[in-house]
Amino acid sequence: MPETPKSWAMLHCKCPRCRRGNMFQGGAYSFSNKINLNCPHCNLYFEIEPGYFYAAMYVSYALNVGEALGLAWLTFLITHNSDSPWLYLSVIILGCFALAPINFRYSRVLLLYWLSPKIHYQPYLDTDDTPGKS
Repeated sequence: MPETPKSWAMLHCKCPRCRRGNMFQGGAYSFSNKINLNCPHCNLYFEIEPGYFYAAMYVSYALNVGEALGLAWLTFLITHNSDSPWLYLSVIILGCFALAPINFRYSRVLLLYWLSPKIHYQPYLDTDDTPGKS
């Protein structure tokens, strides 16, 4: 069986160790948008140490800054308005609120995939069978 691509697993919020189990319950815009404690496939405990996901706030901040700059640039390209700061301010604030659930998910995904030296991909876990069960 071929390995699950890292980019596909990150996009679909899969476990960084097995790339099979879901990291989150529910959809991004549902009220049950919360991270699982363990991977349902390989049983990886996602919060490596107490308070581990506080670091995700910094990742989320970086995502928000990038999104705000991108929204301001798109607003200028579409409207060519350089007079009204209220247009830019309202687009940036509404855009950041609309993208908050996405930031919640992908800040944790980026933290676990790229910024966690303790978690590595294990190809032998990347199977359709649940490990340890016959």
